[in-house]
Parts: sequence; C-alpha cells; structure tokens
Amino acid sequence: MTTERPTDPQPPSEDLRIRRVAQRASYDRVIVHEIIDAALIAHVGTVRDGKPVVIPMLAVRDGDWLLLHGAPASGTVRRGRGQSVCVEMTLLDGLVLARSAFHHSLNYRSVVVLGEAEVIANVDERARALEVFMQRLVPGRGEQLRPTTEAEIKQTVVLRISLEQASTKVRTGPPGDEEEDYDFPVWAGVLPVTLSIGQPQPDPRLTPDIEVPDNVRDLADTTR
Repeated sequence: MTTERPTDPQPPSEDLRIRRVAQRASYDRVIVHEIIDAALIAHVGTVRDGKPVVIPMLAVRDGDWLLLHGAPASGTVRRGRGQSVCVEMTLLDGLVLARSAFHHSLNYRSVVVLGEAEVIANVDERARALEVFMQRLVPGRGEQLRPTTEAEIKQTVVLRISLEQASTKVRTGPPGDEEEDYDFPVWAGVLPVTLSIGQPQPDPRLTPDIEVPDNVRDLADTTR
C-alpha cells in the first residue's frame, strides 16, 4: 500500500487544486518550505509570444518568498517582471519497481508556485537577497569571498514570488500492485535515489597553499 500524506481541506486557489491522485497533495506552508529548502533547481514557466517557455533556474527561499536571479538580458527575467509565472521544483527520492509495468512509479516530492514575479529594485535589498543565494549554496561562503561590487549588483536582477499560492504533491512508500499480482514471482520494491556531494575538486589555477575551508569540506559526502 502506498503511503500518502493527508490532503489539506482547501487549496489556496482553484488554480492550484490537485485533482489527480489528490490524496498525495498538500497545501501546508511548512511542507512547501521543506521541499523548496531541499531543492535548488526550479523550472520557471513564462509566456513568450503567446507560447509557454520553461527554463531551469537556481531558486532559494527567503521567508515566505521564492527568489530567482539572472542577467537583465535574460528572456525569462525580462518576461517575468510583473508577469504571472509558474515555478515547479521536484526532488526524486526513489524508483518504484512493481510487479507489472503499469504500476511502476517514482517516489518524489514536488512543489508548484503560481504568482506574479516582483523585481527587487532597492539595491540594498537586492544585495541581501544575493547573500541569501550564497548562504543556501554553501553556508558561510559569502564571508570568505571578495566583496561584491556595486556594478555586479546592478548587473543582476532578482525576482521574488510570494509563496502564498503553492501546492505540493508527494509519493512515498512501496509499489501499489493489483492484489492478484502480489504472488507473481518477480522482485518488487524501491530503489532509493539521493543527490550526494562529492569531494572538492580544486580549480587548476588555485594557489597551491590554499586549503579547502571547513564549510566546503563539510558538504562533501553529504546528501541533499
């Protein structure tokens, strides 16, 4: 039997209501935050000349906001200014191998956010948002780097999207086979999938006497 999360009574809007396998859905803000905090890559959907375009982007959470950043010339950034966007993030947790091809599946955690992308115009706020990105990638890294220049901040656009309109869908647990198939003589179960961080590989131009800092070394062999 597949383990499911309970469905929340009401989605934040009908646009976000999950109807297909609704027992896997949740609109709980805590679960939304957990999935975003565990992921890094977002797929951002905008409309270009009347057609949908989806682009992968780095995304991080800042309180009740989702942050995206890019160059001013980026098409997604230009289209995203003040436009309603759709952002999706997924974590793959396992390959679910059933006793029939029909019931093979994936264990996953996903979140979808709908909202209007706001440009962070204030330079100080934008600089702080960029620090949030760095802290999410490697905690403490920002303090180790040369200071970001004002020109670099001006050359970067940061968009933020409220997390008020968000839904999640999660599948966990073993395969859900037909009752008559449980005696079929084939292996069934779950192959866990994780994202691991390997050992640091130094830049070929790195000065030889510079050691790997502890905050970077601590990320090696960890799983996200």
